[in-house]
Amino acid sequence: MPRNLKEELFFMLIMAGLMVLGMSIYNVYLAEGYQENFWSEILFGYPIALVVAMLLDGLLVGPLAKALAFKVIIPRFKSKEGLRIPITISLLMVAGMVSLMSVFGLVINGKPLSDYPTAWLLNLVVALPLQLVIVAPIARFALGKVQK
Repeated sequence: MPRNLKEELFFMLIMAGLMVLGMSIYNVYLAEGYQENFWSEILFGYPIALVVAMLLDGLLVGPLAKALAFKVIIPRFKSKEGLRIPITISLLMVAGMVSLMSVFGLVINGKPLSDYPTAWLLNLVVALPLQLVIVAPIARFALGKVQK
C-alpha cells in the first residue's frame, strides 16, 4: 500500500493508466471491432479518459472505497493479513469506477443513458478480472520496487 502522497500518485497513475488502456481497447473493440483506425481511436480517447479516471479515483471513488473498506467491511475480519485489504479495496474501486466511467463512455460517445445497464455489466465483466489478475499485481510490484 502507498505510504505517502508521492507513492499514492505513482500507484494511481499505474492503476488508472493500465485500467483505462485495457478498458479502452475492450470498449473500442466492442463498439467497432478491429478496424484500420483501431489504435488511433484508442490513442485519441486515452488522454481524456485517463484524466477523468484519475480525478474520479483520487477525489471521489478512492476516498469513498477506502473509507467504506476500513470503517465497515474490514473491521468485521479478525485477520488483516494477506490480500484481504487490497482485494476489498480493489473490488470497491472497480464497482465505483465502472459505475462512473460507464456514464463517461456513454456521454463521450453520444450514446443514450438508457444503454447504461448493459454498458455497466459489460464493463464490470472485464474490469474485475483485469483489475484483480493483471493490473493490481503489476501496480503492487511496481510500488514495491519504488518503496525499496
